[in-house]
Amino acid sequence: MTLSPEEIEALLLSLKVSLTAVTCALPFALAAALLLARRNFPGKPLIDGALHLPLVLPPVVMGYLLLILLGTRAALGGWLLAHLGVRFVFSWTGAALASAIITFPFQLRAIRLAIEAIDGGLGEAAETLGAGAFDRLVNLTMPLALPGIVAGLITAFAASLGEFGAIITFVSNIPGETRTLPLAIYSAIQSPGGEAEAARLSVLSIVLALLGVTLAELANRRLKAAIGR
Repeated sequence: MTLSPEEIEALLLSLKVSLTAVTCALPFALAAALLLARRNFPGKPLIDGALHLPLVLPPVVMGYLLLILLGTRAALGGWLLAHLGVRFVFSWTGAALASAIITFPFQLRAIRLAIEAIDGGLGEAAETLGAGAFDRLVNLTMPLALPGIVAGLITAFAASLGEFGAIITFVSNIPGETRTLPLAIYSAIQSPGGEAEAARLSVLSIVLALLGVTLAELANRRLKAAIGR
């Protein structure tokens, strides 16, 4: 199980991409979860379905949509490159963006379920005591929803480590730049004599995925016990 420098590079890149993806997606997941859990509005089922679309669409489709939207020859992608110097395609930041979109529903669902499980009477009692909306959010909703937030983060991080289709479609398979663990496994399978490398990286991916799921469950249990739920 000794990893080569190229394999270590793919592992570190995967960790960087996944950490960036879940961190950047968290504020949007939290805002969307609050909106869906606490508000009723026209078109809510449609919005809910659209936000969960990455769960059911082939990742290749999401990668293709990002490519035609943010490619350097696309209107938005070309504008970002020309005016802000921002280029997502063929870059690790593009891999993080693709992973963030694909794993966004994992965070959204976990946080939403945690918020919906909070007793509504607690918020009403806090409001009668003079707590404003922001105070209730920071001092009541967020602490009680913390198990769901942490579980969603860890689950999304583990899922991001395994993302393949959207990344290879959007940012290609560039060593040292976009070649994450799944792409390194794919490259090893396509190379003569690469079976041993593919096996090592596959075992590593399984261990990381199992560790992520286990940590999510343990964190959820410990945080629930800490806040008395």
